[in-house]
Amino acid sequence: MTSPRTPTTTPRPPSPFGRVLCAMITPFTGSGALDLDGAQRLAAHLVARGCDGLVLNGTTGESPTTTDEEKARLVAAVREAVGDRAALVAGVGTSDTRHTVELALAAGKAGADGVLVVTPYYSRPPQDAVAAHFRQVADASEVPVMLYDIPGRTGTRIEPETMIRLAAHPRIVAVKDCSYDILGTLKVLAGTDLAYYTGCDEHVLALYAVGAAGCVSTVANAVPAHVAAILAAFDAGDTARATELQLAVTPLTEAMTGADLPGTVTAKALLTRLGLPAGPVRAPLLPAGPETADGLLARYEALPAL
Repeated sequence: MTSPRTPTTTPRPPSPFGRVLCAMITPFTGSGALDLDGAQRLAAHLVARGCDGLVLNGTTGESPTTTDEEKARLVAAVREAVGDRAALVAGVGTSDTRHTVELALAAGKAGADGVLVVTPYYSRPPQDAVAAHFRQVADASEVPVMLYDIPGRTGTRIEPETMIRLAAHPRIVAVKDCSYDILGTLKVLAGTDLAYYTGCDEHVLALYAVGAAGCVSTVANAVPAHVAAILAAFDAGDTARATELQLAVTPLTEAMTGADLPGTVTAKALLTRLGLPAGPVRAPLLPAGPETADGLLARYEALPAL
């Protein structure tokens, strides 16, 4: 009878951003103003519970409805709160290349360690224009760039061949992957040294197992320690435990990201029930109703203790 082999982990490219990144919500006051004190408290909470980095001013952070000034103030405030204990990646992507460059420069000055740049949305540029957009931002940026591939929202894919070409740029170092294309992801992992992060919470373990650098997690707003534990178990060679944890978090993942409501709405609803800084969402989003919030809390409370 053959004895079972000791599990081994897959080598992964180094990344300046760490392994577990939370796509942090942006707390607002009851009147809808930016809540910098709440943001600092939430950031410190997330880092203390296992997040190596925070992605600020992403769409989970309601970037379409925050001003350029608010974005810079948020980065500066969170940097003050977490110091050098966590990497900060600032979302700067827009459909205007010039504006994206301006936001990237402002984010670096405010204290970001990197910038997250989404594919220009709505205009659906062809691949040569997509590549030119990213190169122009990377040329101007003073900090490393993470590409954000989410064609379901932007209408345009960063094709694997385009990603491979962009990897030659010295400041393009990472990818947040929401493409739902495992084959395409594998091609880029095999053909580049880009640090790959899944932006889909249901894929955290799956992509990590084939060489991804980690995750950019919406669910980590509520359960940072559980998300971190999935990857820690895999790193320790305990693949059975990693699988168990991923499956245990799945009902909450489905409730937060698989529903008709955006993750921003569900994350804020659950954080409010947990007594953590969140506040309202800004229009055009609407808050989750009590029944939805009850369901989120029930799934949270059903999670096994670590």
